Amino acid sequence: MKKPPFNQLINGDTPVLVDFYADWCGPCKTLSPIVSQVSFEMKGKVKVIKINTDRNQTLAGKFNIRSIPTLILFRKGKILWRKSGLMNKRELINHLNNSIN
Repeated sequence: MKKPPFNQLINGDTPVLVDFYADWCGPCKTLSPIVSQVSFEMKGKVKVIKINTDRNQTLAGKFNIRSIPTLILFRKGKILWRKSGLMNKRELINHLNNSIN
């Protein structure tokens, strides 16, 4: 099954958290289970997608990804919130709730 284009994924009414990462990135590996937990806890409120920056260099360039991990929250194609680096689950949930409410 073919994946929908990125723009289609981020243009809906439901906020979409995009995790820009790379397989070789230590901090990305640390953040990944946190993002998974948040995705589960916020199911129905926020969709989560992961973008490998090594495989999607054009997309990473479009959003000026200079360090990873970088999280960007979109709604209707607009950036609501953006953060690079590590954070704990509580911080991430607070940022998401503040951005979507």
